[in-house]
This record gives sequence, C-alpha cells and structure tokens, in this order.
Amino acid sequence: MTDIENKLATARTKLILDKPFLGALVLRLPMRAAEPKWCATSATDAKHFYYNPEYIEALNVDQVQFVLAHEALHCALSHFSRRQHRNKFRWDLACDYAINPLLLEEGLAPPPNVWIPEGVEGMTAEEIYPTIEESDSDEPMDNHAYDGDEQKQSSDQPSPLTDTERKNLETQWQQRLAGAAQQAQQAGKLNGAMARLVDHLLQPQLPWRMLLARYMTMMARDDYTYMRPSRREGSAIFPSLRSSQLEIIVALDTSGSVSDQEISECIAEINSLKGQMRARITLLACDSKLATDAPWIYEPWEDFCAPCKFQGGGGTSFKPIFECVEQMQTPDLLVYFTDAKGEFPKQEPNYPVIWLVKGKAKVAWGQRIQLN
Repeated sequence: MTDIENKLATARTKLILDKPFLGALVLRLPMRAAEPKWCATSATDAKHFYYNPEYIEALNVDQVQFVLAHEALHCALSHFSRRQHRNKFRWDLACDYAINPLLLEEGLAPPPNVWIPEGVEGMTAEEIYPTIEESDSDEPMDNHAYDGDEQKQSSDQPSPLTDTERKNLETQWQQRLAGAAQQAQQAGKLNGAMARLVDHLLQPQLPWRMLLARYMTMMARDDYTYMRPSRREGSAIFPSLRSSQLEIIVALDTSGSVSDQEISECIAEINSLKGQMRARITLLACDSKLATDAPWIYEPWEDFCAPCKFQGGGGTSFKPIFECVEQMQTPDLLVYFTDAKGEFPKQEPNYPVIWLVKGKAKVAWGQRIQLN
C-alpha cells in the first residue's frame, strides 16, 4: 500500500472502532483515486468514494476520518435523490451544512477551510436551503458527482445517476442506514443527534400541510355518550357519537417576517381543516404588540379568512399573544405562524402549541413544523 492508501485505511479502521455507525456506512464506499481535473478534494457518486491523492496527503488521519464520513453521509441521507427543482449550487451547500455540524458533534476534526455555519444544528438540507443566499460566496467541501449539472472533464469521472439508479440506490442506502444505526445502538455508540436524524429519515416524510392536519385532527374530541332512550325506542341503552366543539387560536406574526401570501396559504389550509371538524377559531395578530382590532372570532359554520391587511413591521415578541390567551377560555390548540425570531414567554402554557416556522430559528417549547 502507498502512504496515502495506508492513511485512508487507518482512518477507516478508526471510524469502525470508535464510530461504528459512521464506520459501517464508510465501508459501503469502495475507495478510488481520482484526477484533480474534476476532483479537487473528495467526491462521491453514491457508489464510490473518490479522492484527490494530493489532498489526502495534506491531511492528518483525524481529518481524513471527517472526509470519509462526510461522503458516506451524503449517501446515507440520500442527498443524491432529494434535490428536485432546487438550484444545484445552493443545494450542494445546504447538504454540506446539514452534515458538517453532525460530524463536529461526533468529535471529528474538519479539514482546513471547511466552513461550518452556526444555528443549523439538527436541520435538514431542505430546511437549510431557503436560508442560503444566491450570492453566497462559500464553496461546497467536495464534488457531488451523482448530479448531472456538471460537464464530464475526465475519463475517470463518473457519469451522473439515472432516475432508476437513484431510486435503487435510495432503497439500498436506507437499508444500510437502518442496519448501521441498529449495530451502533447495540454497541451503545449512537449519539442523540445522530439517532434523531436516523429516526427522521426512516419515517415517512410529510409536508407541513399534512403534519398540521395530523395534529389538528388529533385534537378533535369525538366521544360517545350513553343517553337513556325514550320508552317508545325500548329499554336498551346504545352509545351515540357526540362531538365536542374545539377551541383553536391562530396567531400571526405581523412583523414582516412572514409574507402576506404565506399567511393566506396557511389560513386557507386551516379553513379547509376546520371544515372537517367542529371548531371555533379565534384569530390574533401581533408584532411586538397585539393588533388593536384583535381578536377576530369565527364560529364553526363560518369561513376562516383574514379580516384585512395586517399592519405591522415592528419587532417581534410572542408574549402579548400568550398574555391575551390567559384572559380567555383555555384553548384546545394554538397555532402560531412566525419566523420564531422573537421573545418567548419563560413559562410554557398548559395547552398544546404548534409553531409553523419560516426559516431556521428554533422554538423554546411546543411542536415545531417547518413552513419552508
């Protein structure tokens, strides 16, 4: 073996022993040296790990572990099949930004000049993508050779994946991901962040509309009542279905972070869900202060729509909404549309809260659903 091949083998062995989850994934990628024309650092086509020998030679073993794991996670997370309509450059950056904080948390050492942004921990590439500006001057860490937007520059450069290859590889890598996670869990070497990521990826992926529908319909309280019948109907007592009215509060962030179109889409979605359950909706609007005309109340038989164009644009505080709700009947559910960049009440309320969030900000408590 050459010195470079020996360094790669040593790094892979260390991953297998110290980080069995990542090591098991790295083992699935045969290693191939590549020409610098198209592979300046490292690359993957979801079938192989390609490397520039000069690049690997300049790194230490710990940094090579990072590079190996980085390429393996691109494959295990099926980044090669999730881009869809998105711009390739921004998608490549989003994929790198989704992976690198995970590897940093695993204790791996990044190579020089690898940018690891703050505030994206735990976010998927789809969640990170809208936050990346088209004029971003950063560069992807590696070459994502599975995509078809780049012209072939060398005879050893792999061809982009066909649609059939993408589908087959996505199934294969999901199976490998599940197997690697199970082995690592049994060994007690799968950290919380990685475990949550695996759970997310192996669950069916639902858009925000379906997630919102799931949570709202879960709140619908259909119960049975045992009413004694009239004598004309006989003496037997049979259960009959009785639906209780739901009290739902919808809060809108009018600080300017959520566009009028997005607010309209969300209100239309809630209106369609409202028609499937017996619910009264109270609408509140707030930037740093509660809107002067609030609240607006919609009975179960009324259409839910925005009463006017909201005036806002100031700072953001969530406290006025929750202070207002304290003076009202305790709701069954509160749905808040926001970018989550504001002041949260310190105390979580005693009713469920769903945050529909545009952007990458986190919430202090409650259920967060990504709006992008």
